[in-house]
Amino acid sequence: MHFLGHIVRFVVSAIVLMIVGYIVPQFSVGGFWSALFLAVVIALLGWIIEGIFGKRVTPFGRGIVGFLASAVVIWIAQFIVGGVSVTWLGAILAALVIGIIDLFIPVSSPYEAGRKQESRK
Repeated sequence: MHFLGHIVRFVVSAIVLMIVGYIVPQFSVGGFWSALFLAVVIALLGWIIEGIFGKRVTPFGRGIVGFLASAVVIWIAQFIVGGVSVTWLGAILAALVIGIIDLFIPVSSPYEAGRKQESRK
């Protein structure tokens, strides 16, 4: 994925996070810049977790462990990004809503995209 593709992906993710902030109780995002930074932090934390524990611990693994790992990543990200407030229940509901939205707007994981680039070389 080229640089512009990453920018578009993070902008779409920020918009999704803002929508989730309106839908999900106990999950709030301060504004677009907070949502954009939150999208970057969630992607980085997800990439690190996927690199350490493998695909079965990510939401792309499609299991309950991946769902819970996604909720934990969302909850941890609130401590890194200002203007974001999430409770445990809000993180679980947000992970559920983001997972449902991801069914309609599929995006490959950064870890998977990197592996595809390595195999092309």
